Amino acid sequence: MVLTIDVGNTRIKAAVFEGDSVLGKFVFEKNQLEKKIKNILEKFQNCSDLVVASVGNVEKQSFLTFEKQLNIHFLTHENAFPFVNKYATPKTLGIDRMVLAAGAVLQFPKQNRLVIDAGTCVTYDFIDESDHYLGGAISPGLQLRYETLHNFTAKLPLLELEVPESYIGNSTAQSIHSGIVNGFVYEIDGFIDEYRRNFSNFIIILTGGDTDFLAKRLKNTIFANSNFLLESLNQIFQYKIDND
Repeated sequence: MVLTIDVGNTRIKAAVFEGDSVLGKFVFEKNQLEKKIKNILEKFQNCSDLVVASVGNVEKQSFLTFEKQLNIHFLTHENAFPFVNKYATPKTLGIDRMVLAAGAVLQFPKQNRLVIDAGTCVTYDFIDESDHYLGGAISPGLQLRYETLHNFTAKLPLLELEVPESYIGNSTAQSIHSGIVNGFVYEIDGFIDEYRRNFSNFIIILTGGDTDFLAKRLKNTIFANSNFLLESLNQIFQYKIDND
């Protein structure tokens, strides 16, 4: 069994795999890390490997506490990935984006792929059918847009995510919801349309915390999987074993 852990900007996600089957999924706060790993290992006592991808601020020592129980693998830029990295600044490419790109290559071979990860930030990552990672885009996620409007203005309130009643907001609150939610959806659909104009044999993979919310609202056909990063971590681990 393999325990995969994704340390994000906001929360930690984890999953236990046996082969390609998911045996358990978990979401928790960073200050719960060691306690939650201990609980997971008590439940899944046959776990032999821990695979970690981290963009959040968590000390490695928190994981190394379990090195007597598990083989621990920290993914870095030095690992082998199943694509050619054409990013102009490859060392600055987030490890989470590299994992998503790898998962897209391994799950959807010989296609053009756009991976959209809608979390704290929304990232767009494009890997062509020749397995060349070409780059993408980064913009604020939904919650960050609400917080930014509130934090950088004098009077706009901090609101919780809500589906706007109309694209014409008839109050300040409804105007904020319309601008943020509709603007976010239009942005993603706009990016997808642009890629579709330039590439054929194309698949769009939507993942991240806002997957379910967005999947119902995008006009484009997508493959939606909120656990794609965790699954990709498991696939990279298998890829590493096969290519060592």
